[in-house]
Amino acid sequence: MGLNPKIEAFLKEVNAHPISLELVSPEQFRNQARMQEDAPKQEVAKVEDSQIELHDRTLPIRIYRSENKTQPALVFFHGGGWVVGSIDSHDATCREIANLADCTVISVDYRLAPEHKFPAAVEDAYDSFQWIAANADQLGIEHDNIAVGGDSAGGNLATVVCLLTEERSGQQPVFQLLLYPSIGYIGEEPASLRENAEGYLLTKRLMNWFRSHYYRTEADRLNPYASPVHSELLHTLPPAAILTAQYDPLRDEALAYAERLKQVGVDVFVKNYDGLIHGFAGFTAEVEEAYQAVAEGAAQLKQALHK
Repeated sequence: MGLNPKIEAFLKEVNAHPISLELVSPEQFRNQARMQEDAPKQEVAKVEDSQIELHDRTLPIRIYRSENKTQPALVFFHGGGWVVGSIDSHDATCREIANLADCTVISVDYRLAPEHKFPAAVEDAYDSFQWIAANADQLGIEHDNIAVGGDSAGGNLATVVCLLTEERSGQQPVFQLLLYPSIGYIGEEPASLRENAEGYLLTKRLMNWFRSHYYRTEADRLNPYASPVHSELLHTLPPAAILTAQYDPLRDEALAYAERLKQVGVDVFVKNYDGLIHGFAGFTAEVEEAYQAVAEGAAQLKQALHK
């Protein structure tokens, strides 16, 4: 299937003005990304900014409630290659998921690379999830009914939280919502990494740029907390919904990961969406197919949280 026409028009504009990765700094990239944060936003019952006080750092969070009552919750980690993105960049997405899944979404502003290299984001993700679970009553959420999720690099962090929980005997999320996650691969380069290497927003060069800022050394690439596909604890993971896109370089590694999870007995909903690209959750206001994809993932989350 060909590219969605609206996305194709968007890409034509983006590709006409490419970013020179050799010349741009992470801060310059973040500033450019912030200029695109004016996506239309759904109304939710309540939005509040707060923070998580950990023993050696403070992390901002934003809480979205679909109703003013105690609800199940999703702890959400934004994408952006561990280098860009924020609770502001994913504000529209969190609002949509809160409404679609009828839950409270808590978006976490974890520390970014290269100022804070791997595993700082991983530790922030794990510690924030455990803090939220421990403070569920004061946050107005159901203590035993908290899922984890994210898109791209945030999807990576979400599933790594579940792996760390097993190792550290923390509270395990009840479900994972992984939108086009960065998972890593074993063996030869997946076909989608070659087929979609350039021209579809997330490029192979951009992925390498992100990783060069996130990893401390090349050895980090094989660490299960950077590439969860290498973990030997996959059988301990909670049920998951994994959404991928046809024109995404990360497509095949996420699909292979879904199959690995199924093989070790994890309940997985997995779907690849034709005509869409990496980051499609950011196109839901303009592209009906992108909205329907996010809605399908949110429906799986809703089913898990409202049993």
